[in-house]
Amino acid sequence: MHALIIGAGVIGMMLARELSQSGSKVTIIDRKGCAQESSWAGGGIVSPLYPWRYPEAVTQLATWSQSSYVHLAQDLLEETGIDPELRQKGMLMVGVEDQDQDQALAWAEKFHRPLRKVDSGFLYQKEANLCPDLEEGLWMPEVSSIRNPRLGQALRRSLELSPDIQILEHQEVSGFCFERNKVTGVKTKTQKVFADKVIVASGAWSGELLQPLGVNIPVEPVHGQMMLFKAEPGLVNRVVLKGGRYVIPRNDGRVLVGSTLERIGFEKRTTEEAAKSLYDTALDIIPALADYPVEHHWSGLRPGSPEGIPYIGNVPGFDNLYINAGQYRNGLVLAPASTRLLADIILDRKPIITADPYQVAR
Repeated sequence: MHALIIGAGVIGMMLARELSQSGSKVTIIDRKGCAQESSWAGGGIVSPLYPWRYPEAVTQLATWSQSSYVHLAQDLLEETGIDPELRQKGMLMVGVEDQDQDQALAWAEKFHRPLRKVDSGFLYQKEANLCPDLEEGLWMPEVSSIRNPRLGQALRRSLELSPDIQILEHQEVSGFCFERNKVTGVKTKTQKVFADKVIVASGAWSGELLQPLGVNIPVEPVHGQMMLFKAEPGLVNRVVLKGGRYVIPRNDGRVLVGSTLERIGFEKRTTEEAAKSLYDTALDIIPALADYPVEHHWSGLRPGSPEGIPYIGNVPGFDNLYINAGQYRNGLVLAPASTRLLADIILDRKPIITADPYQVAR
């Protein structure tokens, strides 16, 4: 089988790797470079923010993915020599209201997820530089973070090393090739690329790409801005969530803070207003960040979808057209399970979880 994947983000590349390891030939094509859009722009928390607020369909994907990242990160390091920097340090959530805490504990009990209330002593033992006067919080010890730009680099290198994968970068798809109810390939400005199976994994652009086929999938861009502090190792050691925003430490001491939520179409830009808001958020969580310079401020486009439930599976009306998009704020955490599930569907294997909640026809 020859599969053509439109979109070389983390999800597209993981799918290419999964399919090639199962014996398929794969071509992956992208309008830019590999992992240059939301895969690069995100934060890399391997958990939904406030996971109890999401539908069960998101929890099922997240749970499968979280356990698989340990093996994936190690495999990529051994294959490519590039360390995705998986940090297994847990996540602290502070400033969570009592009612929300009760929902969190009930969710954790239902899905057998490690989450518990902790007191101020525990908080400051884990993060000595947290903002003062916190009395309690929630602790999820199994939550990891991954350095998403490094993950993208490692995945791209893994694909380069495979003789069964062809990477076509900086080639925008301008249309599809048809034969009755089958999509036989795609057109770019310079060539046509044909395949047995065609998969749309184009993030925020997926809905727009499918519209000319008469397929309307509610995946839309949701703009977000992020900021990076050039701090020192040990200032922050794990993900901390407060007031809907977060800080994420990297191995070299850098600290990310994010993120904004803006619905402004496909425009990408940074603003002074967001910069001030993100800076204030960072100092509100870790006041000592005031002593370190801001190194970078950027933005990206998430693939928004209703309730954050992605579309994974066959596109109705076409025998060989598939989609994997709409992970919204959870692209990185849902990526391993999303790609494995779609590979199971394409290859007619028993799926890792039931595929019904993710169907386009839902």
